[in-house]
Amino acid sequence: MPHPPSFADHRPEWTLRTLPRGWARGAVWLVLGLAACSSPPEETTLAEPAGTVSREAVAPDRAPLLVAAEAGLGVTFRHDAGADGGMRFPEMMGGGVALLDADGDSDLDLYFVSGASPNQLFLQETPGQFVDRTEVSGLGDTGYGTGVAVGDVDNDGKQDLFLSNIGPDRLYRGLGGGRFEDVSAHAGIGATGTEADDWSTSAAFCDVDRDGWLDLYVVRYVVYDPTVTCTDATGRREYCGPDSFEDRGDVLLRNRGDGTFVDITNSAGIEAATGAGLGVVCEDLDDDGWVDIYVANDGDPNQLWVNQGATRDGVRFVDEALILGTSVNAEGLQEAGMGVVAADFDNDADFDLFLTHLRDETNTLYRNLGQGTGFQDETRRAALGTASTPFTGFGTAPLDLDLDGDLDLVIANGRVKRAPPLTEDLDEPWRWFAEPNQVYGNEGGIFRLLESEVAAFTTPIEIGRGLACGDLDQDGDLDLVLNNLEGPARLYLGQPDPEHHWLVVDAFDPRLNRRALGSRITLRGTHGDQVRSIQSAMSYLSSSDPRAHFGLGREAGAVEVEVRWPDGLEERFGPIEVNQAVTLERGTGQ
Repeated sequence: MPHPPSFADHRPEWTLRTLPRGWARGAVWLVLGLAACSSPPEETTLAEPAGTVSREAVAPDRAPLLVAAEAGLGVTFRHDAGADGGMRFPEMMGGGVALLDADGDSDLDLYFVSGASPNQLFLQETPGQFVDRTEVSGLGDTGYGTGVAVGDVDNDGKQDLFLSNIGPDRLYRGLGGGRFEDVSAHAGIGATGTEADDWSTSAAFCDVDRDGWLDLYVVRYVVYDPTVTCTDATGRREYCGPDSFEDRGDVLLRNRGDGTFVDITNSAGIEAATGAGLGVVCEDLDDDGWVDIYVANDGDPNQLWVNQGATRDGVRFVDEALILGTSVNAEGLQEAGMGVVAADFDNDADFDLFLTHLRDETNTLYRNLGQGTGFQDETRRAALGTASTPFTGFGTAPLDLDLDGDLDLVIANGRVKRAPPLTEDLDEPWRWFAEPNQVYGNEGGIFRLLESEVAAFTTPIEIGRGLACGDLDQDGDLDLVLNNLEGPARLYLGQPDPEHHWLVVDAFDPRLNRRALGSRITLRGTHGDQVRSIQSAMSYLSSSDPRAHFGLGREAGAVEVEVRWPDGLEERFGPIEVNQAVTLERGTGQ
């Protein structure tokens, strides 16, 4: 069986970290001081013993919000870590998944990233049925795969894919009809992973300089040395963690508009910090009209790259994570960031940040205080801490499962270190790493673990990694696609209250001939406003359907929608009838 790359001529390009992890933790604590992290209120729920699953007591007859797709709707993908007993670090990290319209027929297709085996594309050729079209698509990339990002880099109206690997990364240009060509060399994408020890993870397309062309931010993890091995306290071989390797610096590539990219990492200021990066989101977090970039680091302080705007010398970013309160948690401790999302969880018209973390740490919610003033760790206040402590979270997604107007949370869990098995259904050594997934229902900003209505998603005990969401069956609610480590892909279909209404909004810029990634969508309803953005990069290594999805509860009347386009133009559309998917075109609103 193939396995992660073992590079005989390994020549690590050692980069200088700002501070070793242990030193950085102490330095951050000194900078923050006690005043910066006054104890937030304790959660009202009682702590569960470590290793148990905290559940909400629910009525057994409550209707399901998620159901497992029958026979996977034809999806037969199974992730291959390439494990051969050597317990190499990359085997544990898993792969991402992307939801995209790969063939231009207006429904969502699925692309899965494997490790040691080729990636696979499944086209939805008939409603609710997927067919493996990897061979004819040209997307069967054979690198040791990690993540995937989706965007139209040449403004031709077709979706393109960036694939992050251990080793050279790849850019595939969409040709139409579900066919793609490798344009990595021409585009200059190979610069993000030219050496065998380069390890790229998550990536995001976003227009950082507002010139109409999608740029590319690539998160990188560590300088991987396959000769490094690790053991546990008993001397047994164990998977290493990032502390065993040197951190990598991330890469920012500017789209020239001619099919090529140029590396602006240094000139943009991104080289100012390194970290073992795993997750990334592009979002205007300070509401100044320029997209910012937030990176979740594994064991290092997180980075919030605040966009200073385009100048004669180009675009410039400054890392303000420490100042704005998103570098570490309320206790001043850096955590093992895996997945990350930016979403408005409290319906106050700005974007909060939610991160998944390692066992014995809590997942973390940073609430946006608004007007560029910063963030506050409200994990405990939102009741998101206690139940997450026994688990290791990776993929995550914000979605309104019950269509009641606020965003719920789904989390894919799976260990990275051995612990007493919770299942005997998996082979060695994987049963030691499997965990159940979790779903939190949002009740006015307080989150409660759901049970019976999401049992299809939370009952299986597997090793969750990449997670993405989108309306696969075009019925108005969001569905989930999960890429399990060394296991089969899972599809879960949403089943909300049939009396609740919805609206799906896309944003199209005819000047660019493509979807306007980065647009901010505000829905004005009789029961309050909701804000979403047109963005696909989120979660862990994955790419979701970028369209804005709104749950409206029992609000059945027409609504108005406001769009702030990436270049700053604001337009109002409406009235728009609910229970439909609409595409709003720049220049046709008020």
